[in-house]
Amino acid sequence: MQASQYHHTFHVPVMGIGFTIDTPVKVAHYGISSVMSLVDDILIEKMREFYCNKWNIPYTPITEKGSIDHRAERITAYLNLIDRIVHDKFSALKRSFEEKGEELHKYIDMLPDFSSIKKQFHEFVANNTVKEDVMKWIDEHLHPGSIDVNIMTKLDKDNYRGDEKLPHEYNDAQAALRGYANSNLRSCIVFSAGMNPRLYGYIEKFEDFYPDEQGDIKKKIILKVSDYRSAIIQGKFLAKKGLWVSEYRIESGLNCGGHAFATDGYLMGPILEEFRIHRQDLIDTTHALFTEALKAKNRTIPHSKLPIKITAQGGVGTAGEHNFLLEHYGLDSIGWGSPFLLVPEVTNVDDHTRQLLCKAKEEDLYLSNISPLGVPFNSLRGNTKDIEKQELIDKGRPGSSCPRKYIQLNTEFGEKAICRASRQYQNLRINLLDEKGLSEVERQKEFDAITDKSCICVGLGTAALIVNDLSTRIEGPGVSVCPGPNIAYFEKIVSLKTMVDHIYGRTNIVNEESRPHMFVKELKLYVDYLKTQIAETPSPFSDKQMKYFREFEKNLHEGVEYYKNLYTDFGEKLATLREDILGELEEIRAHLQEVSLVAV
Repeated sequence: MQASQYHHTFHVPVMGIGFTIDTPVKVAHYGISSVMSLVDDILIEKMREFYCNKWNIPYTPITEKGSIDHRAERITAYLNLIDRIVHDKFSALKRSFEEKGEELHKYIDMLPDFSSIKKQFHEFVANNTVKEDVMKWIDEHLHPGSIDVNIMTKLDKDNYRGDEKLPHEYNDAQAALRGYANSNLRSCIVFSAGMNPRLYGYIEKFEDFYPDEQGDIKKKIILKVSDYRSAIIQGKFLAKKGLWVSEYRIESGLNCGGHAFATDGYLMGPILEEFRIHRQDLIDTTHALFTEALKAKNRTIPHSKLPIKITAQGGVGTAGEHNFLLEHYGLDSIGWGSPFLLVPEVTNVDDHTRQLLCKAKEEDLYLSNISPLGVPFNSLRGNTKDIEKQELIDKGRPGSSCPRKYIQLNTEFGEKAICRASRQYQNLRINLLDEKGLSEVERQKEFDAITDKSCICVGLGTAALIVNDLSTRIEGPGVSVCPGPNIAYFEKIVSLKTMVDHIYGRTNIVNEESRPHMFVKELKLYVDYLKTQIAETPSPFSDKQMKYFREFEKNLHEGVEYYKNLYTDFGEKLATLREDILGELEEIRAHLQEVSLVAV
């Protein structure tokens, strides 16, 4: 399906492990694209059984004992099932026009008001066009949203059959890729968390990632990137293998949900500006390498240069921000993530957690150290997984039993990796503390750092089990949730249509007077992040640390200047923004001067 067939200017990004595990079933028939995580094949298998039972489709379990390739096979079977259900629901939606049902009208009503498809449909209806002609038009012009998937490239642990280490193609990420590649889906795969050369090399083995003469690619590659440099490096790496990156998805380093891959002070606006300026350069540079590689492989070379999409996500919360990103930076789509956690029609969030999200204020949302990956992780105070974790610590049994094992990446205590959130790892580390001869205060500080790690690979999927009345006997009931800071300004549960209307400016569900602009919020987050980094770094600073802090500060100052010029030059386009935005930027500049390292 070509990108031009998608009529919406937003998409629902991957959220956690289970929050969007079946979102396509809920929104794709309305033409809305969304992304599912492929981390947890155990959860995926449970959801496959659930949907087979719900849709009266025969279910045959895929077990670990039954197949050495059970992870890939589970993923393939689930994706094929989701694809079947989505197309069945979409066919029913189209038939609803003949049956005078509401589903087709809901599809049309949710489209942006500027949509030519929306205008054409209303003209057909107003002119009492023959029903057969309308049905033909519907078949030609309406399409389901894309059923996209996500692989976090860092989660590529080795796997074993008993004590025997399996070949690399059975690693978690490569097996997930194979599961997607072997599915019937015509969609996109999103690679996040940076470059994994071995995983990227494995893509070459699958036919669906290569173009035909018209440039059509059945399975497209999307790279989630933090800046232009990362995009060009990864794009060229893949192009040299004859693989085209169809979309670069830019995410804010800190103003996002989940793991926070902070940049060195590079801000969203300047990053988007660089993509806007160099978009054609990115196409030209990678396309030359791409066609050369295809030629070397004796593969079909498309007749013309392939397009790329540039999209963005992270902290977007108003129609004004949404439209400005589309118009000024020429973006193709905007990701709306955390706000959809408050839409039961779209995401799997248990009632307790959803109420916590509704009540959350800025101070309840924080950048934590709970991820076993060692990457800062956005979290919500009072989530039930943290409560469960503390209860185990209080009982003298810190750490998780590690039922999923997806983040077994630490080899500190042997060749076979274990997870830093596991009871095994935390006990080993705590035992070492007793040998260090630390003071009580120092020991407690290190103990807290060890036991702070949480079993998020379970916690981020549990809500899907709770919402669908599936057993949590092995996993436990604790739910981790990882919203972006933006969720603080959304205070009520809403319907899918209401959220879409908010995105397109047909209604408003946030108090814009109390909410900072997304660029300003991100800037503040980076200022706070820099202050924390400086405060937590023992002095005197090394030359390397000094260089890092100064570069970070310089990049923030340049970001402030960029925004000042942006809002001065484009005031008319930014009329929806608060008038005091330049004042806020000046306040932040003053904060930066406070942490200046010139005097150090």
